[in-house]
Amino acid sequence: MNEDGLDGLSTPARAALARAAVVFGGPRHLELADVGARGQAWPVPFSIAGVMARRGEAVVILASGDPFWYGAGGSVVAHLARGEWVSHPAPSTFSLAANGLGWPLESTVCLGLHAAEFDGVAPHLTRGARVICLVRDGAAVGELAAWLCAQGAGLTRLHVMERLGGPRARVRDVLAQAYDLPNVCAPVAVALEVCGTVARAVTPGLPDTAFAHDGQITKQAMRALTICALGPRRGELLWDIGAGSGSISVEWCLQAGRAVAMEGKPARAANIAENIARFGLAQRMVLQVGRVDGSAWPEADPNAVFIGGGATDEVLSALWAQLPAGVRVVINGVTLETEVLLAQWQARKGGTLLRVELAQAAALGTMRGWTPARPVVQWSVTT
Repeated sequence: MNEDGLDGLSTPARAALARAAVVFGGPRHLELADVGARGQAWPVPFSIAGVMARRGEAVVILASGDPFWYGAGGSVVAHLARGEWVSHPAPSTFSLAANGLGWPLESTVCLGLHAAEFDGVAPHLTRGARVICLVRDGAAVGELAAWLCAQGAGLTRLHVMERLGGPRARVRDVLAQAYDLPNVCAPVAVALEVCGTVARAVTPGLPDTAFAHDGQITKQAMRALTICALGPRRGELLWDIGAGSGSISVEWCLQAGRAVAMEGKPARAANIAENIARFGLAQRMVLQVGRVDGSAWPEADPNAVFIGGGATDEVLSALWAQLPAGVRVVINGVTLETEVLLAQWQARKGGTLLRVELAQAAALGTMRGWTPARPVVQWSVTT
């Protein structure tokens, strides 16, 4: 149900509403539906326990637009059998906003920021980008404008779109750096037209200075080679064992993957947490603090595994006992002992053994010379 209320419902949706013994929804939806005593407002904090208690009865849930696009649909049907529910979607807020602005939806970025950090917008701040954001409430619009200014994107144009699809709809435009709109009403979406590029590059190998770290970090060039060896695909899961700063996990997630960063040292775990927040990856990257010796692997099997330090025969034996076939494993080593270990395992399991030696130009008296980094041995194999 959108802001046009009963008038916007399809015939099957109106029939379902008429049959319902109880109707769950927010106060705004219940008022629009005019369901009287049958209405039951969602509890705060949100819970579907009340809905599940009425399982088997004629129950209607009112939600805005398309309930399976940043809506409540997924939370509800995860607990029901396929034959127990029917959805009657209306146009989503994204569709209403795109139609109002004349933006092709297939080339527009759509983000749900009701409970997410604004950092999720950061990768999309490139010149000419169009982004539609669903935000928590009217106050969040001003907070988003202030955040854009802090990123150096103050010239971004905001189309503030309130109560779309109904008689009280309102659209106002303002630059982020000049934001001064009063009385912004929920439900509200903000469409962004980005002027200038401030987003980080998405190619592997971000500068080391982009990360919080204590010096124990896979360096920029080696990180780029490692991400390429891991071969991320959209939606795949990485186990990053002994993650250090979590830089490999971050760059994997920036390629649209998911990661579990495992780290046993609290100070380094704190750096990983900082990097998760810094890159806006709370929805994709999980920090697991504790032993990384194979005694507590994550529940979900990975598509790829990375070990950047601390590989031992015990850890590799535990890993191979756990992993299903087809998992890509990449291990970097800088010590002679790890090099010997990787050579032994490569002889048994196959894969590719690579020795990488890098050097960087630096001052040498009045001239310049090459300063070599420690050689890195990299073993890449598929289980």
